[in-house]
Amino acid sequence: MTPEAGPPGVSVPALAEFLHEHVPGLLSGPLRVELLAGGRSNLTYLLGDGSGRWVLRRPPLGHVLATAHDMGREFRVLAALHPSAVPVPRPIVQGDADVFGAPFYVMTFADGAVLRERHQLESLGAAEAARLADALVDVLARLHATDPAAVGLGDLGRPDGYLERQLRRWAKQLAASHSRDLPELTALAGRLGQRVPETGAAAIVHGDYRLDNLVVDPAGGQVVAVLDWEMATLGDPLADLASAVAWWDGPDNPVATTPARVPGFPSAGFLVEAYARRSGRDLAALPWYLGFAYYKIAAIFEGIHYRARQGLTVGEGFDRLGELVPGLAERGHTALDGDLAAIR
Repeated sequence: MTPEAGPPGVSVPALAEFLHEHVPGLLSGPLRVELLAGGRSNLTYLLGDGSGRWVLRRPPLGHVLATAHDMGREFRVLAALHPSAVPVPRPIVQGDADVFGAPFYVMTFADGAVLRERHQLESLGAAEAARLADALVDVLARLHATDPAAVGLGDLGRPDGYLERQLRRWAKQLAASHSRDLPELTALAGRLGQRVPETGAAAIVHGDYRLDNLVVDPAGGQVVAVLDWEMATLGDPLADLASAVAWWDGPDNPVATTPARVPGFPSAGFLVEAYARRSGRDLAALPWYLGFAYYKIAAIFEGIHYRARQGLTVGEGFDRLGELVPGLAERGHTALDGDLAAIR
């Protein structure tokens, strides 16, 4: 690829001009831009000039839902958490849609591995897999223990009524992405709405916490950086835990491997028990949160299915995610019918 060329969604000349003006000295050579694999929602690009590397994030092409894909929110959260005990890339600069048609931001490149493909997970031994699972939970517990006001995020969201708003938000996003009838998913939303638990103390929540949203050092069993903060807010920390469990032990999908299905990786119960030890939180209501996690993943996949039908997804496998939505609805019903012992 020539320096002038670029992948869909970014104008390399316009971006280079912006960086030279707003971050003088950052680039020491011609700018190159490459679309990175993954990113079920916002698009992620690798920037380079022959000596340095950075990462750019922007919303998806086409059909962007209201309140989603907030670049300013991601940038703000990274800036707040970078000095904290939660490892995140350092944000460098943000730009508006005048540069190449969409808001975006640029951050430092986190050097490590994103474990998304099955062969990557299969290359790890059981001890390495257990250390990574433990590190995943440790960072989540650290995030939830971070005082929002102390890092300047005390007004990031409205904790009161968080779960009810989440249910309304994802129902609204499903309606905005409607291309087919999904009665079991609609029924799941109804059941969740009838049994909303009382929330405990609010925390900073990531909103989409899972292994392939982390940059890790597999050999050292460490989390180098947590990525993809577009859904971060102040809310119920058990929603984050349930999201991690659902992605860890959910159905196989064409864009990321489910760790619990790889030999040598611990079960989802390992995550639950580790979080209970570190956080001291009461997890009795976790089955409801897990049911909601599957509902939310189904809504995300349905939105991608809608964009795929319009030819607006970028990357391999996204056009097949819609096939998983009915099964996710079924898993949500099963979770609601279970109890904490079944997860552990």
